[in-house]
Amino acid sequence: MKTDNYLVKKYNKQGPRYTSYPPANLFVSDYNNKKFIKSILKSNNEKPENISIYIHIPFCPQICHFCGCTTETGFSFKFIEKYINALLNEIDMMVNYIDTERKVTQIHWGGGTPNAIPYKFIKQVTDKIKSTFKLDENYEMAIECSPAYFVLKHIDQLKEYGFNRISIGLQDFDEKILNAINRKPSKIPVNNIITKIKNTGFSGTNIDLVYGLPLQTVEGFNNTLKKAIELDVDRIAVFSYAHVPSVIPRQKILEKFTFPSAEEKASMYNNAYKIFKDFGYQPIGMDHFAKPSDELSIALKNKELHRNFQGYCTLKTTGQVYGFGASSISQLHSSYSQNEKNAAKYIKFIENNKFATFRGYNLNKNEKVIRKIINEIMCNYYVDLAKVAKEFNTKIEEIIELTSFREDRFKDFIEDEILEISNNKIKVSTKGRIVIRNIAMRFDPLMIKNTKSYSKTI
Repeated sequence: MKTDNYLVKKYNKQGPRYTSYPPANLFVSDYNNKKFIKSILKSNNEKPENISIYIHIPFCPQICHFCGCTTETGFSFKFIEKYINALLNEIDMMVNYIDTERKVTQIHWGGGTPNAIPYKFIKQVTDKIKSTFKLDENYEMAIECSPAYFVLKHIDQLKEYGFNRISIGLQDFDEKILNAINRKPSKIPVNNIITKIKNTGFSGTNIDLVYGLPLQTVEGFNNTLKKAIELDVDRIAVFSYAHVPSVIPRQKILEKFTFPSAEEKASMYNNAYKIFKDFGYQPIGMDHFAKPSDELSIALKNKELHRNFQGYCTLKTTGQVYGFGASSISQLHSSYSQNEKNAAKYIKFIENNKFATFRGYNLNKNEKVIRKIINEIMCNYYVDLAKVAKEFNTKIEEIIELTSFREDRFKDFIEDEILEISNNKIKVSTKGRIVIRNIAMRFDPLMIKNTKSYSKTI
């Protein structure tokens, strides 16, 4: 796929990443614990019936300057212990309102750096989940790990606890770039880690890369892509770095370095697309690649790919997400809610037997319709508005009015061969994937308002 600088210049605008709809910056502070409990109870009778669990570990021994995650450093063993005890208590509190006859199909650990805390705490939480909920026989339990804090015995421990997928956050192989972003390199050779994961019987291996970081060049990132291929993992994520120091102040320190241009970033993405596709990987959504046998590739083929705050998943295995820990987000069918971001404040709320609800959002029917359309565009590169109307038991005319859908509003995309429209069916072309956020924005009534708080789409 050849870089088209014309498209980059034309469409590289600010816009949401659409990990949720409406985006998290629109969550409101008057969404309180009472509303949260009501939302949980309501979710028991909504689809999907499955339960997904998110565990947030907000601790990093060393914080990367580029990182936009909620994390803290300078923590002690005692403080981590208090945090884990609070998280376990939060599970007990929430289970009073969740129908535990529903099956858990997904468990995701994020951070921070979950594998940097003592493993006895990881075991405590996984034991609690297994004793509290009913796990589906085909459940997935994944954990995000930094190779800087991995030794091989940790992989055996995670397997023993019930994990079956590990995601390794590499970002880049070049130590010069890692030093610039304040990230420690792998403690042991990465290929040894991946080989150990495979040989230990994990069902999935992921690696994460980031393009657009300071000091990165197109040629240098090509070398990173080739090294990634050599690891032969099941999935590779290639994330676009979002530089928004007004929102994430620690990113300001990176401005002493040279950043790749938008055109160079587009080249990095397109090179990743070509290299991974040539080696047999299937492009997934806007930034993932998976082997053809992977469940994400199969879901895309069947137009059953889904996406939430934790990343891409399948409609078959995804559930409504119940988040635990500081800053975690519960992503239910009719609402979102986020916990207090500060770990100490989160602990205090839980110790006082109160949920740590910080903000949230209740969706109306129209917003659910928009969410469905945007999810289909972002995940499956295709949406049939007639099918959306049928799913929501409404008329196609109402969908068209809600989204202001007219072919002339997509004239620029059509002329640039980014998408095709026929009989209210929208299909995104291969070269349109790099501007997939722009296409999704065209269906979003919220984009009439200010978009300055968002990162650039490319």
